[in-house]
Amino acid sequence: MTDKPGSRVHERWARLRFSIVGHLLAAPPAKGALRAALAQLAAREWRHPTSGAPVRFGVSTLERWYYRCRNERHDPVGVLRRKRREDAGEQASMTAPLRQALLAQYAAHKSWSVQLHHDNLVALGETRPELRPVPSYATIRRFLAANGLTKRRPLTTRQTEGARAAAARLDAREVRGYESEYVNALWHWDCHVGSRRVLTSRAEWRTPILFGVLDDRSRLACHLQWYPSEDAQNIAHGLSQAMQKRGLPRAAMSDNGAAMTATEITEGLSRLGILHQTTLPYSPYVNGKQETFWGQVEGRLMAMLEGVDDLTLAKLNEATQAWAEYDYNRRRHSEIDDAPLARFAAGPDVTRPCPDAATLRLAFTRSERRTQRRSDGTVVIEGRRFEVPSQYRHLARLELRFAAWDLTEVHLADEHTGSVLCRLFPQDKTRNANGLRRTLRPVAAGSATAAPASAAPDRVAPARGMAPLLARLIDRQAATGLPPAYLPKDASWDEGDDA
Repeated sequence: MTDKPGSRVHERWARLRFSIVGHLLAAPPAKGALRAALAQLAAREWRHPTSGAPVRFGVSTLERWYYRCRNERHDPVGVLRRKRREDAGEQASMTAPLRQALLAQYAAHKSWSVQLHHDNLVALGETRPELRPVPSYATIRRFLAANGLTKRRPLTTRQTEGARAAAARLDAREVRGYESEYVNALWHWDCHVGSRRVLTSRAEWRTPILFGVLDDRSRLACHLQWYPSEDAQNIAHGLSQAMQKRGLPRAAMSDNGAAMTATEITEGLSRLGILHQTTLPYSPYVNGKQETFWGQVEGRLMAMLEGVDDLTLAKLNEATQAWAEYDYNRRRHSEIDDAPLARFAAGPDVTRPCPDAATLRLAFTRSERRTQRRSDGTVVIEGRRFEVPSQYRHLARLELRFAAWDLTEVHLADEHTGSVLCRLFPQDKTRNANGLRRTLRPVAAGSATAAPASAAPDRVAPARGMAPLLARLIDRQAATGLPPAYLPKDASWDEGDDA
């Protein structure tokens, strides 16, 4: 009877024993002939289940195997397995002080190798007699493996409160792989520092930053582009191109970097109806698909550019687009067993149509409130004054939409609906010096709807007579029947002059 390669030793022994005595169960010997049958089996040679060497077994041993199989109805092969030692796995050489010392050492240094743990235990045992003798390296390795204490690379070199909390969470919570059910249900996006430097037009060597967007289900590279730096402007630029290529996703995941969580980015994704999810702090494994993709970039794309000495940003971007569209997106992905482009096209998808470029540019802006200067109808943004149209001169607080990196487009928005009312332009003092002034336009009712021209307070004659409120107060005083609460000083002014 042959054993499958890699089968357990206990299974091999059970199969060998059953192959020896099994035919006695299928064809039981006659009464009184069992001893002779067992003697014939004992005289034969059998192949050892692990070493393959010839081996023989005694009659009493075979008899014990026979009765054990005959008395078992459900699993006659299982009862022939070798028994597990009662002290198996206990590691008697690992005394209680040794266990405590090793566990404390691992908790403080999880990135150490087993050999380093063993060597430090030996050194510690020289000063602490209760730790001697220190077991062998193999014993230490088995103890750590049995307790799940494997070597772990630190998530970050920064020893902050957030880093310690992330390490504790990784120890307490399981890590599981996941995949979205629909195409464009979830995007991953991140930035990667390139391994090659590029030559700028100023003859300087700079390290570029690669911005990349991946679809979770299909692993499709929605957009890749190298930038001089990682900032909110480049993130918005890259996201806009990915959306124009592949449509609007339902959710997007990034890390907690300053550029990733800039106000323009978070508000822009919200306006486009995209749920922005961030990874746990100091936990890059949450965005593992994106992190794994950088290995493809370095292992294939950057490797093919090793012979290019005068690499520029434009040439690098050109090569990246060609590699992404014609190599990565069309090559079989081992995880999904398909090409990313084919799986992206197959769906199912929850894609929404992408708006035009102007709408995207307006979406990736921040909303801030400013106080309007009554004197000249302006607001101040980043130290620059912008003129507010006269129909909105009655609003003390204005809601403005703009991107910090581009003040050429500043818009006034309705604070209730968020809709854009008009565009604001920088104040031109030189042009205003010519003395020409526009006629005041009617005040906009509710910020968005203009009031009728008849409601404009232009050239209205001032009201004559006593104000209604004061007349009502005088009537109220007279109704009390009491004299006015003052003493007249000189009544000649009221009596007139008879001369």
